[in-house]
Amino acid sequence: MSENFDLVDKDDNKIGRALRSEVHGNPKLIHRVAHVLVFNSAGELYLQKRAMNKIVQPGKWDTSVGGHVDAGEDYPGAAVRETAEELGITAGVELFEYLYKYLHSNNFESEYVSSFRITWDGPVTIQESEIDDGRFWSIDEIRETEAKTNDSIFTPNFLDELDRYLGFIRDRR
Repeated sequence: MSENFDLVDKDDNKIGRALRSEVHGNPKLIHRVAHVLVFNSAGELYLQKRAMNKIVQPGKWDTSVGGHVDAGEDYPGAAVRETAEELGITAGVELFEYLYKYLHSNNFESEYVSSFRITWDGPVTIQESEIDDGRFWSIDEIRETEAKTNDSIFTPNFLDELDRYLGFIRDRR
């Protein structure tokens, strides 16, 4: 099945549509992504370990939920849909807190990311075709693990997201 994504400009205005196969590998084509940071009530952050069959960053620990916004879909809808698909969490959109939005680019792609947060203490059921493992981590454990490894076990996108989130929290105080 071919996935269609809305293309956007540097201000996140829709300017067209393209297939997944067209946007991946072409950082000139900006498309939309929703990230969800899933925390438990102890303040630990759920991370997913990307499946080894993934094209980008296989086997690395990543943001709780990250998924493309389908053509015609909005960010909150994509966040709720992707969270249900990837982690089996079927909470309503009212439980998702919008955090911030940013443009993320690398040599492979350019994404306009909207990030959300949810607190969840219920069951998590990973999507085995996309995720090899998942668990809650303390922020200190993530930082200590990152400091100890020469070749990061975390995706660069997740580390960028974590820095943005911690800066966002710090600035709100």
